[in-house]
Amino acid sequence: MLDDLGTPVELNKPARRIVSLVPSITEAIALTCPQTLVGCTDWCVRPTDIQERAGHPVARVRGTKNPNREAVAALEPDLIVANREENRQFDVDALREAGLAVWVTSIDGAEDAVASLARLLREAIGLAEPDWLGQARAEWSAPAPEPVLTAIVPIWRDPWMCAGPATYIADLLHHCGVELVDLPDDGTRYPHVDLEVLRGLGADRIVLPDEPYHFTADDGPEAFPGADVRLVDGQRLAWYGPSMVGARQELIDAVR
Repeated sequence: MLDDLGTPVELNKPARRIVSLVPSITEAIALTCPQTLVGCTDWCVRPTDIQERAGHPVARVRGTKNPNREAVAALEPDLIVANREENRQFDVDALREAGLAVWVTSIDGAEDAVASLARLLREAIGLAEPDWLGQARAEWSAPAPEPVLTAIVPIWRDPWMCAGPATYIADLLHHCGVELVDLPDDGTRYPHVDLEVLRGLGADRIVLPDEPYHFTADDGPEAFPGADVRLVDGQRLAWYGPSMVGARQELIDAVR
């Protein structure tokens, strides 16, 4: 079988010992087949009762960008789940060189998320489609509301970084009737943009999520005097999987 990047993944039977290096996919596994989860990152915070659901200890293997590869290997997983954007190719290559099966997801939008997770669960874990996935598919296939608004979505400050057009965040907002304004292109998916430039772009909304930078009512809006600033749940905006259920209407209510 092949992962999302077309790389062969050798599995002789459905995976029953899984290490997830992607917080949102950890949530998907923990709410669908928790008994298979044996390891995850320190950033895997949902659900809050992962070990209770699994029925056994679930090891923490450091972060998404610096996983403890020795600890991962010691768990003897059938499968390691990674993501093209969240995890380093260096770590994926090293884990594969150690003889471990790694399935890399590539998710740039709502439709990508539904299709990728459905295939992962079906082909690699041997499961029927869970209810939450069908709900997510139905919700995110609805027409976008009108009129279309424009937005800037900072994801970090000092230096200011913003979501670019080819990101999951941009696609989710597109489904909510919100398009990102054109930003100066620095060759990255999350360009660094000077604050004065951002202030002058004339966006209808400044959307501030609470992760990865924890924007709050007291930290962020003051940088955009006179602008229509909206605070949103970062997990609703950037996590794929069960967090997609209910997120579309919540985001529409928050940003429109």
